[in-house]
Amino acid sequence: MKELMTAQGKNNQEESHWLSISDLMAGLMVVFMFIAIAFMLNVQKDKNRIEGIALEYRDTQLAIYRALLLEFGEDLKRWDADLSKKTLTLTFRSPDILFKGGKSEINEQYRQLLNEFAPRYFSALTPFFDVIQEVRIEGHTSSEWEGNTPPKEAYYQNMELSQERTKSVLTHLYALPQISDDLFIRSKLVAIGYSSSRLERHKNNSENKEASRRVNFTVITNADAKLREIYKDRS
Repeated sequence: MKELMTAQGKNNQEESHWLSISDLMAGLMVVFMFIAIAFMLNVQKDKNRIEGIALEYRDTQLAIYRALLLEFGEDLKRWDADLSKKTLTLTFRSPDILFKGGKSEINEQYRQLLNEFAPRYFSALTPFFDVIQEVRIEGHTSSEWEGNTPPKEAYYQNMELSQERTKSVLTHLYALPQISDDLFIRSKLVAIGYSSSRLERHKNNSENKEASRRVNFTVITNADAKLREIYKDRS
């Protein structure tokens, strides 16, 4: 009898032990479920924010493109320039009009062009001031340099040239009385030289040296900054 009672007590203890483990596992499953739900909600929240930024970016890009096209649509052909809807880049081509070969000083014809273009450009962009991160003056060159200069040395020489050219453009814009004190110039405008790192090419993928020599004005919106904020919050 005593042995029977001892066995029953042992069985009860084992059942109680397994019930405790079962309750613990059930509790952990509930905790993990809530963690999973919270994670999915955060993922959905981030997804909604990213989609919202993407839609805002698309609408902003389109609005800026339309504003620039409305302002300069009739002038682009006369200036031998084009406007990219995708990148909001206005490109001045005809390098012989812009600068003398291998020189950073602006040609007189290009000075007159900038005098006409710049005040209208920044006026067209002013309504979008809060959504524009920066406006870049971008200088580009072909890959060649004088004589039989090795490619690496040619790249360095062209880097210096492209930087000096964009600096010349920036200096000229700052000196224009119409916009010299303009907030847009002081807070948004930057000058970047790319050397030959972004060449234009023919259909057969060979370098288009003429088209590679160009100066761009590119609008960068703050969509990228907003996306970085989202990823920063998640880290």
